[in-house]
Amino acid sequence: MANSIVCFGEVLWDVFPTHKKIGGAPLNVALRLKSFDHDVSMISSVGDDDLGQDILDFALMRGLNDKYIQKSDQFQTGEVQVTLDEKGSASYEIVYPKGWDDIQTTETNKQLVKDSDAFIFGSLVARGETSRDTLFHLLKEASYKIFDINLRPPHYDLSVLDRLMQEADFIKFNDDELFEISEGMGSEFTSIENNMKFISEQTKTDRICVTKGGDGAVLLYDGKFYHNKGYPIKVADTVGAGDSFLATLTHQLLSGQDPQKAIDYACAVGAMVAGSEGANPEISANDIEMFIDSH
Repeated sequence: MANSIVCFGEVLWDVFPTHKKIGGAPLNVALRLKSFDHDVSMISSVGDDDLGQDILDFALMRGLNDKYIQKSDQFQTGEVQVTLDEKGSASYEIVYPKGWDDIQTTETNKQLVKDSDAFIFGSLVARGETSRDTLFHLLKEASYKIFDINLRPPHYDLSVLDRLMQEADFIKFNDDELFEISEGMGSEFTSIENNMKFISEQTKTDRICVTKGGDGAVLLYDGKFYHNKGYPIKVADTVGAGDSFLATLTHQLLSGQDPQKAIDYACAVGAMVAGSEGANPEISANDIEMFIDSH
């Protein structure tokens, strides 16, 4: 059964040394969820410029509801400079402010979130006052809140992250983010599992997932741990791999899948994206099954 899902946050252009592609973590999540036939809407903002119109056209072409992507008359469409190291791991230079820092609260986007089955949001969009205020307004309307922590120095504040974690029903970290935030909140634990328990206790959130790059992921779901050790893959670039992982995990869990099968499936899709160029390669259900069977 398809779910109605709203993704909130940045839409932008990832600018590589030789080319550029449309991205932004919430948009990448939305596109992967759409590939699983969910009814997905994107709340964001672009500039009133050609790059922004290209994003709107792209969203429409990919079947996303673009009605809630606003046009800012204050700022230009976002661009992020992406640098890949020899292993394909990405680093980002993110300019502030841009169009997605100007997402306005409206009655229509509040109603959209209220009517949805899940609301997915990230931490990067909370860097500026306007979009952050809109996010907190929308969180009041959401029935199931999924928080994708995406630390990009210097665009985050621990007190804001803590408040957002308190709001969330499900939190996703990578391992570096987990350790940084746990330590900032006073944890003295050194293992992933103990720090997940620590965050769970601090935030009253009993559904937490931590990705470990090529080493898989750990899922804490309703008090029980589930593990996947990862799938060996030749990395092309890591852009969007975590986003597709989260989208796939969300799809599986909202569809009532067993948590162990859900994390196995999500790790497979994340690996497949890391083995492809760009954040949004087309991957069919048959591709995923064949990949898992071959490993």
